[in-house]
Amino acid sequence: MTGVRDARRNLLDAVLAEIGRGEVSFPTHADVALRVRLALDDPDLHLAKAAQIIQAEPLLSARVVAVANSIAFNRTGARVADVRTAVTRVGIRLLRALATAVVMRQMAGGMRSPKFRDLAARLWEHTAHVAALSHILAGRFVRGAAEIALFAGMVHEVNGFYLLSRNDSHPELFLEEGALQAIAADATVGRAVLNALAVPEEVLDAVASLWRDEPPVFPPVTLGDVLRLANGLTPIQSPLQPEAAASPLPLPPAVESQLAEILDQSSDELEQMTAALRY
Repeated sequence: MTGVRDARRNLLDAVLAEIGRGEVSFPTHADVALRVRLALDDPDLHLAKAAQIIQAEPLLSARVVAVANSIAFNRTGARVADVRTAVTRVGIRLLRALATAVVMRQMAGGMRSPKFRDLAARLWEHTAHVAALSHILAGRFVRGAAEIALFAGMVHEVNGFYLLSRNDSHPELFLEEGALQAIAADATVGRAVLNALAVPEEVLDAVASLWRDEPPVFPPVTLGDVLRLANGLTPIQSPLQPEAAASPLPLPPAVESQLAEILDQSSDELEQMTAALRY
């Protein structure tokens, strides 16, 4: 077991050394999604061109249409079927978030190991639910932050996805209980990957508040507050989260009652948004 532990440490050291040199390695099957994501950062990009770019990535195109048809972006019930109309409805900022999410999901999309594929699927179930919760909570408590909160929710498990993408060829490194959990907790990896994905600084700061294990705040004031609250409220635990951290949030009864009412009122929106984000 000591040999496995040493090998795992050596692998992490190698990953951190690459990151220290500015080398963040994405799997080849995520190349198209990554190029699309970076192209969306063009400050002169207009919606028609954005729609054209997005159509190069079928998975992203499908997610954009699905989100555009969710209750959060379709209050009138008028459904759209084409990417261009969907892009107009959701806007550039959310397109960047969805493109980033596709890159993340595809990091782990080519894994041969059924165990790791299952782990990645469970990690994305958690991610999608936290993102949808973040969108709802920000809409209630932090004015103008709903879309950026969705973005933060979609990338808050970036460490895990990146490490899964790097370690499919070394399954023996994660046979020890809790090994991947321990490595995924290293903020250095997440910060480097988020920078490589051109994630806005405010999103990075919000995710970093999770790495610092800051306590939830209610009512949430900042983007980080929203993300930590959503991460604590979701019933879908991250498979990379230690069991000891999965206990219910220590909230006063009045706060629990208020949150329960909000979630009950938003149940359809939460369900549709979570479904739209699934891959």
